[in-house]
This record gives sequence, structure tokens and C-alpha cells, in this order.
Amino acid sequence: METVLSSETREIVIGPDRPVCIIGERINPTGRKILAAELAEGNLERVGSDALAQVEAGATLLDVNAGIPMVDEPALLAEMVELVQSLTDVPLSIDSSVAEALASGLNSYKGKALVNSVTGETARMEAVLPLVKKHGAAVIGLAMDDEGIPETAEKRLQVARSILERAQDHGISAADVVIDPLILPAAATPGSGKVALDTIRLVRSELGVNMVCGASNVSFGLPDRPRVNAAFLAMTVGAGITSVIANPLDRESAAGILAGDLLMGNDENCMNWLTAHRKATAGD
Repeated sequence: METVLSSETREIVIGPDRPVCIIGERINPTGRKILAAELAEGNLERVGSDALAQVEAGATLLDVNAGIPMVDEPALLAEMVELVQSLTDVPLSIDSSVAEALASGLNSYKGKALVNSVTGETARMEAVLPLVKKHGAAVIGLAMDDEGIPETAEKRLQVARSILERAQDHGISAADVVIDPLILPAAATPGSGKVALDTIRLVRSELGVNMVCGASNVSFGLPDRPRVNAAFLAMTVGAGITSVIANPLDRESAAGILAGDLLMGNDENCMNWLTAHRKATAGD
């Protein structure tokens, strides 16, 4: 099953047996105090530079989030979407916990966007899924519901199934639902990495839909985070992940993704690995 996304002039495909799609995570003020302060002042210069840097580093999609307190988030997200689309032709993931902001971002978007995100919570599904259908978008479904984040892979599969079924009730194709198994910090939740990997395998085998994860969450609170992220990213590729929300400027994480693709046979003639190596060593 393949998920097709597009900007006004470019199309990308997320699917098994393809290189993992890297969704650049940096246009998000969460945990970035300087960016948050600039956005609050209406300064979008860093948004533009981050967009270009991530695409240059290999992002095939960009996540855009405007979630900061005390701002008109719908207006700001629309402005950010328009700016990023004026600078690059990669498709976007429009990211917000506020349905009104998602609507505003989608109204400004040219192409077929990825909406980030919906959960299995009833109210959230009924607020977000009609927007996804109206704009012909695809959507990320987080494996959590009204009771929170399930502790087992089997229960997360149940939530993923309910999201997929409700999306189809709204006329959204299964190909346009991308499930996030949810990655919890290993330092706070022992075994969380294994549960996420088991969820990826179950969802791929039982539902057949594409999957995405924010893999860097696994290393939160640990030293030497890039090395942990790189190892985990390679493991998610082996488990069947087809896209990741990550920082493409982090060379170790990017290498983990590339190595996973290579070892799973999704990098024809090892060309992506070789190209990245040559680029990284060009000045040596």
C-alpha cells in the first residue's frame, strides 16, 4: 500500500520496499526557545532557513508546527505554510493539536498534505477526519485513545484499527492513513522501544498501512542521544517503518535510516548510502 503526497509541483510516495521518507522535524517551536520567541514576534526568518537546510540535508517532507502560547495559531500556521511552500517544492506535514489551525493550514496549502495528527479519541477523530476528507489530505493516526497510550502492542493495534475504520467511514482511503506507534522515552519507560517495534510489526502485518514515528523520543533524558537514535531508527526500518519524523541535519540519525534502508534492500545498488558518504567526505 502506498501513500501519495504532493506539493503544487512535486509528488512523493511513502510505501514498503521504498527508502524511508524523512519528515524534517525542525520547524516546530516545541523545545526550541529561540524559534518560539521569534515566532511570537512574527519573525519567520528561521522558518525559511530551517526549511531549506532540511531539504538540502535530505528531507523528503517537512513538518510545520506553529504551536506557541498567546498567538493566533491558525493565522500563524497559514503564514508559515505559505512561506515554506514559496521556498521549496517538498510536500508538507501540517502539524497542530488545534483543529482550527489545521483547517487554516490546509486552506493555505497547495497540493495533498499530510495532517499531523488524529488520535483514537472520539472527539479528536470527529474534529480532524472531516477536514482530512474535505481537503483530500492524508493523516497520521496516533495509537492512543480516550484511555491514553496503551501499554501493549496488541492494544495499540486495536486503537490503530479503530482509527483506520473511522477514517474509512469518513471516506478516507486506508492508503491515506499513516499510523504512529508512539515512541516513549526508554529512560522513563523501560521496554518502550520493544513495544513500539512490536507495534510496527503488528500494524504492518495486520493492517498493511504505512507507518511513521518520532524516533528521537526514545532517547529523551539520556546522554549521547544521536547514537541511541541512530540505532533505534535502523531497528524501526527493519521492523517495517516507512517514514520517520526526524532531524535530517543529525548525521548519525540520518546514517541510521540510510543503513536500515541498505540492509533491508530498499537502497538500490546502495546508491543513497554511497551518495551520502561522498557528500559527507567531500571536503576531506
